[in-house]
Amino acid sequence: MADRLVDELRAQRSALAARLEAPNGAKELDALKSEIGSLFKSVELELHDLAALKDDVLQLVEKWKAVKTAQPSLAPAFIGDKPVVHADHLGASTFIEKGWGKISAGDYDGAEEALNKALQLSPNNPQAESLLGWALMLQDKFDDALLNFQKVLVREPQNALARINVGYICLKKKIFGEAIEHLSRAIRLDNDKKATLYAHFYLGLVYLERDMFEDAQTFFQKTLALGPNLIEAYYELGRTYWFNGQRDEAIATWQAGFAANKFNPWGKRCADVLKTVEEGGEP
Repeated sequence: MADRLVDELRAQRSALAARLEAPNGAKELDALKSEIGSLFKSVELELHDLAALKDDVLQLVEKWKAVKTAQPSLAPAFIGDKPVVHADHLGASTFIEKGWGKISAGDYDGAEEALNKALQLSPNNPQAESLLGWALMLQDKFDDALLNFQKVLVREPQNALARINVGYICLKKKIFGEAIEHLSRAIRLDNDKKATLYAHFYLGLVYLERDMFEDAQTFFQKTLALGPNLIEAYYELGRTYWFNGQRDEAIATWQAGFAANKFNPWGKRCADVLKTVEEGGEP
């Protein structure tokens, strides 16, 4: 529709130009002045309406972001010490700190922009690459995020956090064998409590995806032993029980998840699924 409107206005402009350039154009100056003015006003009105529509669409984008942010996510919680800013003639450290701050504030798109600038100024900076991986992963830009985390692991193979992020991305991309490899290695490294916790949780999700329910239960139970406040583990453990035909255990697990933190988004999801199954539905 917009293309047709532009084509129509261009056609009017071309017709007026042809009349103005014609041999008898001078005789039509008064009429052309009026018609050109009318065309200009039409274009100006359309631009005004489109500008208003653009603002409305931008508000829609912000609403979408707010709804997405409110949805519980299985992505690992951002973990990263605040960068130590030091003066450098390139200025890369300033953009690294800015990127860290924007990730912490949930502005992943802004973080991506800042960290790309940091890497333009200081290529292969491991801190910038790692933070950029987080910013991309939290936007579901999994292929680009995977590339950044793999660069980090080439330099730092003992980096358990980067390894569980690679495992999570492989899980999302359904590359289960590679996910198991990275997550299992993070558990063997056991050099970061958060990484070990999430490695167990994601392995539970991998086995749940593959309908290997008893293996999934083992990893979710271990997750809750390591981190009782990771409420999503209650939700997923409940699903594992349910799909394995252990409905009483599923209901008890969701009740425990809601009781552990009823204000947490995953606690609320436990309550929602309890209501669903009580009404005869399926999770």
